[in-house]
Amino acid sequence: MGGVLSSVLGGGGEEAVAGNESENRVMKFSSSARWQLHFNEIKESSKLFGVLTCGRKAGGDFSASWCGPCRMIEPAFIAMSAKFTDVEFVKLDVDELPDVAKEFNVTGMPTFVLVKNGKERLKGSLEQGKDELEKKVLKHRA
Repeated sequence: MGGVLSSVLGGGGEEAVAGNESENRVMKFSSSARWQLHFNEIKESSKLFGVLTCGRKAGGDFSASWCGPCRMIEPAFIAMSAKFTDVEFVKLDVDELPDVAKEFNVTGMPTFVLVKNGKERLKGSLEQGKDELEKKVLKHRA
């Protein structure tokens, strides 16, 4: 069944972001269809959902390479996924899923979005750093 579903939805699916697999709970989606299925399921729940969008914006279009700030925040994002096991963390590459970037109105990278009960609770840049992001996750997960 999974193979059939993969072929219908474009393969890829979700995978863990590179890192220590025992601590890394960050999911990454490579297919818009799979992302939409997952998002539709999770947005109906009261579970807090954190989305990190990465990529690089150039001249109004998203280019194909990763930005430095995305790489810098990724270890903190992975650490938070291990610390806050009641929160689902997802990393999306806007270059692979430009329609999702558009859906979340992403204008710069990296952007962090918290969603709960299908509603956006917070959206912003991660320039404030890991500690500030952790405070926001703590505030919205209750």
